[in-house]
Amino acid sequence: MGVRRFKPTTNGLRHAVISDFAEITKGKPEKSLLRPLRGSGGRNVYGRITMRFRGGGHKRMYRLIDFKRDTIDQPAKVIAIEYDPNRSSRIALLEYENKKRTYIIAPLDIKVGDTILSTYEADVEMKAGNCLPLKKIPLGTAIHNVELQPGKGGQIVRSAGTSAQLMAKEGDFGHLRLPSGEVRMVNLKCRATIGQIGNVEHESISLGKAGRSHWLGRKAHVRGGAMNPHDHPHGGGEGKAPQGNPHPVTPWGKPTKGFKTRKRRKYSDSLIIRRRTQ
Repeated sequence: MGVRRFKPTTNGLRHAVISDFAEITKGKPEKSLLRPLRGSGGRNVYGRITMRFRGGGHKRMYRLIDFKRDTIDQPAKVIAIEYDPNRSSRIALLEYENKKRTYIIAPLDIKVGDTILSTYEADVEMKAGNCLPLKKIPLGTAIHNVELQPGKGGQIVRSAGTSAQLMAKEGDFGHLRLPSGEVRMVNLKCRATIGQIGNVEHESISLGKAGRSHWLGRKAHVRGGAMNPHDHPHGGGEGKAPQGNPHPVTPWGKPTKGFKTRKRRKYSDSLIIRRRTQ
């Protein structure tokens, strides 16, 4: 795993930093695990834009990822590490003894030929890729793909290079330190996968040009101050005019840039021990 930099032969390559894809072992995806993925263009079911500056981009197929890891006590062999256009992490193709194949998020130290296991028991090696309940995982272990409700499947810590750490166990709950710095309680019956997620160099990627961002389905993001008054509260004026509002606002007049939008009475408030640091 690493990144590629280029000689500045063009302006688009001058600042480009891309992955070298050295860990990828299989080009074409597993056809039985693909599903069509239709883009929304940032529009909801009524056809109204609810997320601006989205649309276009290259066609994609969705890869079915096994976040639940509910094939219990059956060893699975890693037969390929693949690229997934729908997420920052790599994915690993597993094959069980009954020839069933599934995708999982690829941990950092996983290799083709490795055997991993999903179980509820503690007498299993704490190696990357094994999945078991938090109750059975030793303190201080790096984990990812963590469930928030038992049996629902992993919901948090799924991005490239991330991992959570099991800090303590108290009663029915474990204390997890998340990548953001937040410390949160999670039921010990919830399951997680051992290890840090691979593709840690993802944070070093630089697209290099606006076109590459457009290939990913992200349109040009226009500043409010560059718009007309009827398009944005910051618009209008002569030349480079200031925003004109007492505070920066969204196109619909809501405060932004640092304004807290979290609900004051969110259900998970009682589970958060320490707030995020970022």
